[in-house]
Amino acid sequence: MKKRGAEMARITASVYTSHVPAIGAALDLGKTDEPYWQPVFKGYDFSRQWLKDNRPDVIFLVFNDHATAFSLDMIPTFAIGTAASYQPADEGWGPRPVPVVQGHPELSAHIAHSVIQQDFDLTIVNKMDVDHGLTVPLSLMCGQPAAWPCPVIPFAVNVVQYPLPSGRRCFELGRAIRKAVDSYDAPLKVQIWGTGGMSHQLQGARAGLINKEFDAAFLDRLIADPSGLAQLPHIDYVREAGSEGIELVMWLIARGAMDDVAGGASPRVAHRFYHVPASNTAVGHLILENQHP
Repeated sequence: MKKRGAEMARITASVYTSHVPAIGAALDLGKTDEPYWQPVFKGYDFSRQWLKDNRPDVIFLVFNDHATAFSLDMIPTFAIGTAASYQPADEGWGPRPVPVVQGHPELSAHIAHSVIQQDFDLTIVNKMDVDHGLTVPLSLMCGQPAAWPCPVIPFAVNVVQYPLPSGRRCFELGRAIRKAVDSYDAPLKVQIWGTGGMSHQLQGARAGLINKEFDAAFLDRLIADPSGLAQLPHIDYVREAGSEGIELVMWLIARGAMDDVAGGASPRVAHRFYHVPASNTAVGHLILENQHP
């Protein structure tokens, strides 16, 4: 792996988590101590302290929009937010009572330029409201602060309307994002978060599907065999993890941005958590740290 100067930006860790909308509602309505929800939030106790101890300068957050910023009239495959701030979206029952998300336009623009020059076509978004796909992960990792701890770059991926990007393309995109961050001329500590999943299906005859065995194997391979996992075809996600389980390809973007994929040391597993149920959804969570010399 090519050595880098200390004055350049670098990705320090990747965070992976489900973004179940009911989790946000439980937080907002003060239900976190109820017997049903308590095990879910307990699984993030470590993570909230970890984020305080390992506070990044910027979070690059990969999520999918749920027909709030984008409709079926316009469906970008990959869209990067370049605005100075992002309002919480009204998803039909009012915006979540969470802080406005502050962006990092300079790093966003740099990443967009670099990644497009690496032959990935991104949609540039200068104005966007962000829904639970982005705010629930922030709430799980940060609690209920008056302001989020650092700027956030939203990166939206289409995993709603076919055709969707392959896991392989998402993984390679993560590699391109890492290269972009590494070339930014400022000593920023950047975390990349992959959100969505795990196994779940919201409609049809298999509504409520949860596959614990698939989820566990996915986490195992995400840690130890990400390049092999990236070859998994869409049909396997849908068959094994449900129609909404395809959201897991977004985790491959975050994993592709880690040092070991570019020839560095294997990441350290800081935390791993899995729980069922949470509103008929499997909740998965993982923190991987790059081992910088």
